[in-house]
This record gives sequence, C-alpha cells and structure tokens, in this order.
Amino acid sequence: MNQSGKSIVLIGMMGAGKSCVGRCLQRRTKLALVDTDDVVASKFGISIPEIFSKYGEQGFREAETQTLRELDPAKPTIIVTGGGIVLRAKNVDFLKRLGIIVWLDGNEETLFERASRARIRPLLQGENPRETFTQMLQARLPLYAKLGNIRIDTSVLTDEEVAVAILSKLRKLGRNLGARSFAFAEATADKPIPATR
Repeated sequence: MNQSGKSIVLIGMMGAGKSCVGRCLQRRTKLALVDTDDVVASKFGISIPEIFSKYGEQGFREAETQTLRELDPAKPTIIVTGGGIVLRAKNVDFLKRLGIIVWLDGNEETLFERASRARIRPLLQGENPRETFTQMLQARLPLYAKLGNIRIDTSVLTDEEVAVAILSKLRKLGRNLGARSFAFAEATADKPIPATR
C-alpha cells in the first residue's frame, strides 16, 4: 500500500453500514467526519433523491467527483462515500490518494434488507428493486474488491464491532492516524463507546 493520504475511506454497497460505522470511527478517533453524500446535498441545497430527480444520476456523479477532488489528503479524516462512487475511474484515483480504503461488505440478502429500510434510495425506486440491487451489486463487487485495502464483512457485526475491527486491522498495518487520534483510538479500541446524540 502506497497511499500518501492519512484518512480512513469507507466504500461499499448501500446497506453496508458506512454512515453508522463512520460515526463510530469518528467517536473513537476524534477525527473529522465527511460524508460525500451530505456534502453533495449541501452543495445543491436539496436532498439526494431531489438531486437525482432534478439533475439525474449524471449530475449527482459530477458533484460527487468534485467533492472528492476538494478533500485534502494531508488532513486525517473519516470519509464515508456513496455506494456508486467507485464507478468512475477518476474517483478511484482520488480515493487512493486520500488514505486507506476500507470495503464494508456483506451478504446480498442482508445488504438489500438494510438498504430497503431507507425509503430514500433513488436507484431502488423502480418496479423491481431487488433485481436492480442485484445488478448494481454484481457490477460494483469487482470494483470494491480491487480498490479496498481492507475488507470487513458487516453481515453479523454491530457498527461498533466493525469500527473496532477496522482500527485493529489498521494497527496491525502500522497505520498512524496522527499521534493524538491514534492514541485515543488505541485506548478505546476494545472498549464500548456510548452513542452520542
């Protein structure tokens, strides 16, 4: 791994738990948290479904790429990405520059069940969301597998357990998140951190 960036970048299919795990990592490391979907929504001033409706997937993807381009590789951050961010080659280059890429995976049934709970998935609004999900997953799996430095199966783990697993793997890889953040993560890696509202 030759990443120059210092961030933890979460990739994976919708339903993998990226947003929740990102918040757990943020609490454990005290690093800043950036969710690319939130940044894009903020730029447009409307929700993700509204962006898809008004500007199409292409408009969303353009803004997503611009968001990645603006992130600073020198600033250690927890970065949560959208499931389709790996579809653009230029995004892959930006992601690699930002830091260690953690692929949150899971079995298809679990991922779909979780993704279906949210009624705000623009790409699952067709007549057969299950079939759409399967097609998307099959197209993206090789991209996730190629890009991820670390893979965690989230199917049977809680968000906190996933966060602990990520920090444990980073520790084994000798990845430093910055002295203070890493020391805090070390101290809390095996301890429960209560959720904060």
